[in-house]
Amino acid sequence: MDKVRRILVHVCKDRAAPQRAQFVQSITGHFSDGADDEVEVNCSLEKNQFVLSKGDKGRGVPLKRPAFCPIKHLSVKEAAAIPLDVQQRGIDVGVAIVLQTTNQRVLLTRRAKELRIFPNVWVPPGGHVEPEETLLDAGLRELQEETGLRLEPEQVCPKILGLWESVYPPMLSRGLPQRHHIVIYMLLHSSLSHLQLQASLSPSPEEVSACLWADSQLVRAMVTAVDGEDTEVQLEHLPSSVSVSQVSTGGALTESTLPLTVFVSRAPASGPDLERVSTGTKYALELWLKSLETPEA
Repeated sequence: MDKVRRILVHVCKDRAAPQRAQFVQSITGHFSDGADDEVEVNCSLEKNQFVLSKGDKGRGVPLKRPAFCPIKHLSVKEAAAIPLDVQQRGIDVGVAIVLQTTNQRVLLTRRAKELRIFPNVWVPPGGHVEPEETLLDAGLRELQEETGLRLEPEQVCPKILGLWESVYPPMLSRGLPQRHHIVIYMLLHSSLSHLQLQASLSPSPEEVSACLWADSQLVRAMVTAVDGEDTEVQLEHLPSSVSVSQVSTGGALTESTLPLTVFVSRAPASGPDLERVSTGTKYALELWLKSLETPEA
């Protein structure tokens, strides 16, 4: 019954019929012949299958995995050690909404600490695609369920920024893979400012523990904290704290601040995870910054 409810990734190569992707298969590696960590693909949702095929250079959608992607580095022995029920899951599909306000801020949410996957990590609102939904419908539904913000399809002009190959745990040093997703980052423009949208925020405390409207200056600092690298973080004279809205267990919002260091932290290779911006979110935010530099006519 589970297979019927879930939209899974299928891959199509050399004009062959789409085949369901295997849990231990790197999708990025499939289209880059295992070498590159970023490729261009074509994507479509057909008959409840998310189909990926090789994209023409400059005309496809970017698909990326981190250099430390667990699936990329999985040995034959480690792959065999993954429980059979996990191996048979296939690769799930998620949509995350990068909601841009008219004054060029984007909404990020902190996942509730009780969640099994990526607890306490900052991401855009999003979740799984359900059968018979379009990608936009899924994104708008998840946006409303998680934040209370309701946008109608005819009010928005969606654009796919890029795709991210997400694995949990995010590094082999933190354990064998339990979940494997392709996340579709979809940009939506709102005609309202972040203060106007803030008035309608009503987050679900089961999923969201805090919200943040990040401006481009803060986002630039976030994306310089590259996970798995030692690059210098560009703080650009930012204040030492960031204003956020904390979500109580009853759903009430309280204005608060968090140290700037939270948002420029890197994913640790071992030990307890940190409150941080997810690696995939940094990738999406980098693409968002590029979209600001090259606005559509």
